[in-house]
Amino acid sequence: MLQASVNAFRIPDLRQKILFTFAMLVVFRIVAHVPVPGIDTAALSNIFQNQDVGQILGILNIFSGGSLQNFSVAAMGVYPYITASIIFQLLIPIIPRLTELSKEGEMGRQKINQYQHYLTVPLAFLQGYGQCVLMKSLGVLPNFDIIANPLYSFSILISLVAGTIFLIWIGERITENGIGNGVSIIIFGGIVARLPTQFYQTILPQTSSGTSFNIIGLVLFVAITLITVVGIILAQEGQRRIPVHYSRNVFKGNRMMRQSGESHIPLRVNSAGMIPLIFAQSIIIFPSTIAAFFTAASNSTVADIARAITNFLNPNTLPYEILYFLMVVAFTYFYTTVVFSQQNIAENLQKQGGVVPGKRPGKATQDYLTRILNRITLLGALFLGVVAVLPFFGGIVTGVQFLYTSTALLIVVGVAIDTMKQLEAQLLMRNYEGFIRR
Repeated sequence: MLQASVNAFRIPDLRQKILFTFAMLVVFRIVAHVPVPGIDTAALSNIFQNQDVGQILGILNIFSGGSLQNFSVAAMGVYPYITASIIFQLLIPIIPRLTELSKEGEMGRQKINQYQHYLTVPLAFLQGYGQCVLMKSLGVLPNFDIIANPLYSFSILISLVAGTIFLIWIGERITENGIGNGVSIIIFGGIVARLPTQFYQTILPQTSSGTSFNIIGLVLFVAITLITVVGIILAQEGQRRIPVHYSRNVFKGNRMMRQSGESHIPLRVNSAGMIPLIFAQSIIIFPSTIAAFFTAASNSTVADIARAITNFLNPNTLPYEILYFLMVVAFTYFYTTVVFSQQNIAENLQKQGGVVPGKRPGKATQDYLTRILNRITLLGALFLGVVAVLPFFGGIVTGVQFLYTSTALLIVVGVAIDTMKQLEAQLLMRNYEGFIRR
């Protein structure tokens, strides 16, 4: 790997791609430390130390690359764009026009991406307003009021939306001129940038008697983390290869000849990636977020119901983790089914003269592939569920609060693998040995 890195820097155009990616990450980190005007920094620091609120805002902080913790102009990160992308993935099989565009190749994908950019702007305004209202209730933005201070409030909203659009632009520039998927690299950079501080706060907790060092907890923490990373790599790369035979008629001169070949369909163990974790966590935290606003209501019945919901969905309780696990498994199947149906694999095989041995083309092939996918998705769904609840149970076993969330760990490992593969492909094109030896 080190030799491959040296080889990469010896190639001028590849070195330029790597340096460009690092330069864009530096720009992102600078923007992430530019706060919006009028915030109470002391109140902002306190809310992330609060277990309930910190867990609720944790997923948004991940996709902002840690910018939400500073409430900078990039506090929303690329989350509105990710939300828009997920919405369009779910709408493609429902809306005929989008279905047609998805089958038109690169031009169709560019058009859908353009629609996603259009949808990102109103979603960013909506999310920005929601975050500002939440921060106002927590004392971070005491002067935010659309009616009383419209100019100040709209300036904050416009700054947040502009920050999101700027990060998306940086991500797309990385995709075009750098290494890796730009949006994923932005999230990856934000998570990694916060690791040193989080590691110090986790491993060396400050107690009333001074600094304590939990050596046993540290060893268990490192062991569980390494095992989890290996498991994520195996799950991300694991696939079931379905053999396919191709046979077609071609003309050679004045004669028609039949050509045949073999290939395979790779059905991944984890086709859904980190999306089920996002779905499950977003849905679970929504009721508790709404209920948190009514815990201090004047009506005692409303306040009691709100507190009951908040306590039941407390991220540090067993009921929450069980519900989280079940929802991750369910959403893994749901999202995998949606994505697989959009690919129309059986139909495309039939058009290209491909046949799965022992299966009739068309519906029989589709049913067979669906059955195989459901079986291997069970392993992927259970694995994602275990990874989702691992920080909670790992903290109980080790006595050390895990410095990463399951979503963050999946992002870091997944982005690292994809970036290494892209760099490997660039090296192999130039006859260098890549990162991954086969």
